[in-house]
Amino acid sequence: MNNNEPLHIFGEVLFDHFPDGSRVLGGAPFNVAWHLQALGLSPRFISRIGDDASGQEVAALMDYWGMRKEAMHLGHEHPTGSVRVLIEEGEPHYDIIAECAYDFIDSQFVEEKGTQGILYHGTLALRNPVARSALQTIKASHHGKIFVDINLRPPWWERESVLPLLRDAHWVKLNEAELFQLCPEPSGLEPAMWSCCERFDLDLLVVTRGAKGAVACGRRHDFIAVKPAESTPVVDTVGAGDAFAAIVLMGLSKQWAMALTLERAQAFASTLVGKRGATVCDGLFYRSFNEQWR
Repeated sequence: MNNNEPLHIFGEVLFDHFPDGSRVLGGAPFNVAWHLQALGLSPRFISRIGDDASGQEVAALMDYWGMRKEAMHLGHEHPTGSVRVLIEEGEPHYDIIAECAYDFIDSQFVEEKGTQGILYHGTLALRNPVARSALQTIKASHHGKIFVDINLRPPWWERESVLPLLRDAHWVKLNEAELFQLCPEPSGLEPAMWSCCERFDLDLLVVTRGAKGAVACGRRHDFIAVKPAESTPVVDTVGAGDAFAAIVLMGLSKQWAMALTLERAQAFASTLVGKRGATVCDGLFYRSFNEQWR
């Protein structure tokens, strides 16, 4: 795998609305694409926005950020995605609006020639059979690795529909609670990770643990752990997992050592939680990481 490996990011783009009246562009796949763009990669983002003011704002911000829009489609029947975020005891809770444009990413807009490189997708956009069919069309002609970023958002998921996604994946990232929801046997973090890797024949499993950091496990069952600094300032943790996933994906594409990848992913996520929301529009935020990692 080389540094020019094409990246294809499939899934939702939306606005997170906070209790203080502010709103920030988000959606797990969009957050990953946004971060990767700022860090020197040029991912191809596959999604759908509505023919409304929010959709126009998404398109304008993508232009401003230099993101590729050739796979971003416009829908006239459904609004651009939105989420109401509630912060309770420091943790975000999400009221995700149904029937949004990203639910209707349509397979008719997916080219038949196939994709090459790395395909990333989450789980929320797959709540609708239209978008789910579009992803299946892409996967059917995709040549390369698949990175699945699990985000279980009640009531928008079913265990029976998520498990097949793991079987198609090479790399999986999820949080500790999601691991035990999908792989309840056996008990204990490392045994559960080991069991999950073997059951789904994964090359890599990454489990995020909030303030406890993260743990990764590969085919050799070599567990690597990382923890955030104790003095990490937190505004909110919205998008922290997406920030972590973006750097893991970057490290995989650039063939960084896994210990180094986790260290950088933790540093990036720990910095992001000091900001409001999941994306940052200031290029200076990313400059220090680019300089450090160059």
